[in-house]
Amino acid sequence: MSESQSASGSQIVRCGLIQCSNPINDESRPVAEIQQAMLEKHLPFIDEAGQRGVQILCLQEIFNGPYFCPGQDKRWYDAAEPIPDGPTTRLMQEYAKKYQMVIVVPLYEEAMRGVYYNSAAVIDADGEYLGKYRKQHIPQTSGFWEKFFFKPGDGGYPVFKTRYATIGVYICYDRHFPEGARCLGLNGAEIVFNPSATVAGLSQYLWKLEQPAHAVANGYYVGAINRVGTEAPWNIGKFYGTSYFVNPRGQFLAEGTEDGDELIVADLDLSMIDETRKVWQFYRDRRPEAYDEIVAY
Repeated sequence: MSESQSASGSQIVRCGLIQCSNPINDESRPVAEIQQAMLEKHLPFIDEAGQRGVQILCLQEIFNGPYFCPGQDKRWYDAAEPIPDGPTTRLMQEYAKKYQMVIVVPLYEEAMRGVYYNSAAVIDADGEYLGKYRKQHIPQTSGFWEKFFFKPGDGGYPVFKTRYATIGVYICYDRHFPEGARCLGLNGAEIVFNPSATVAGLSQYLWKLEQPAHAVANGYYVGAINRVGTEAPWNIGKFYGTSYFVNPRGQFLAEGTEDGDELIVADLDLSMIDETRKVWQFYRDRRPEAYDEIVAY
């Protein structure tokens, strides 16, 4: 397990990320069985997070199953469930209340019959459902055929005022777009979580560039999560883990391994946001009235 040293100060928030491999790589097994196995694999790590005093925990993209988007098999529509009225959100509400821990729960969401989103539910430390983020940018390239499974998000870039910090969520492919990362900062995010599923040989060279850059440009913390292992039958490559936390100066605080199922923990000092923004006044000096070209094409 990885853990950062505790920082000094009075605004410390202990946060955690869970990266996991899929335990059942057998397409002959029912979708529900595969999902249950992945859920059960996560539960000991959620318990560990609670026992180690994690206050905000984020799970990986579509955490309770494989990343099925390299194929276009409609059987995976059965993996979707409502948010917040589905069984997984309700279960995570119980864990949140048990450990007084905020939990970000990325799920395949069924909004209505035949309408699906790549989403994340946000649950406060008392078990209250605060809302959800729906992934805005949907790839359709290089084995990531997500438009077959997901509609683009329709809920903007919300932030969630949890017991411990104001947080935002940005999911996987979203991280390639600085506009939404800026919106999260403008909306008040202190910590942004990016649950992902990304493999070696595609965008790995960007993994430790883009999100530290978002953290610096926006003066907030980022928690980046990636799953691990190789998932059959798609075999698009190795999910390389290396989940991490980075601070508003772009410095790495804690990092996971490339192939281990693990909980990564870091203590984030929110006072650094104030310190950093007093030096780099990006929000003061930005010129939104000069940016019309961004939305003109």
